Amino acid sequence: MEKEIEYLKKYYKGNINEAIKRLEDGEAVQYIVGNTNFYGYELDVNKNVLIPRRETEGLVEEVIKRTKDFDNPTIIDVGTGSGAIAISLSKELNTKIYASDISDKALEVAKKNAIKNDANVMFLEGDMLKPYIKNNIKVDIIVSNPPYIKENEPIQAVVKNNEPHLALYAKNNGLQFYESILNDAKKVVKDKYLIAFEIGASMKDDIKKLSKKYLPKAAVEIKKDLSDKNRYAFVYNY
Repeated sequence: MEKEIEYLKKYYKGNINEAIKRLEDGEAVQYIVGNTNFYGYELDVNKNVLIPRRETEGLVEEVIKRTKDFDNPTIIDVGTGSGAIAISLSKELNTKIYASDISDKALEVAKKNAIKNDANVMFLEGDMLKPYIKNNIKVDIIVSNPPYIKENEPIQAVVKNNEPHLALYAKNNGLQFYESILNDAKKVVKDKYLIAFEIGASMKDDIKKLSKKYLPKAAVEIKKDLSDKNRYAFVYNY
């Protein structure tokens, strides 16, 4: 709590006593302040979007490294939320990124963040890969940090009581959206492709099985985050 109070004192612009009361009542500090930092970019956040995590910065870092295997790749961010991944990639790679979300309220936040950071992002509304299929968009790289918490999995109260459940929980033991993307990937990806996921720490074997089921010729690589937990999955064919 002391760390969060110091954060409020540094960044909150309203009545600090009211802000501390909201914090004590269980509200997330980033929502109270109204923004957070992700990969060096300031992003507005509210209860319509997930608060971007440090682990997801690692996903962005890995994708940037792997774009070197492509010539001017077309990249999409599926389930963009606040726009964190898409905006960071657009800025760091100096290119246009496509980003989508099923939540129109999340897209409102993401669009404002793209304008705020002068990022070149084209936003689409829809479920997983459906808007790309509908618009016949062919891509080199799919990036996604989809909801992956199991429906009965215990999580911190500050997360459960604040952040949108649409962006947290997934059916099929947390695998629902990975399976959706992998199942439809061939309709979207070019001959040479990369699919980059953030995953739950216990999902390594399940993600490998799903990847081989839908993309049997692809290689699957799992990488750990800074906490030494399995956190990133890369499915590719080059």
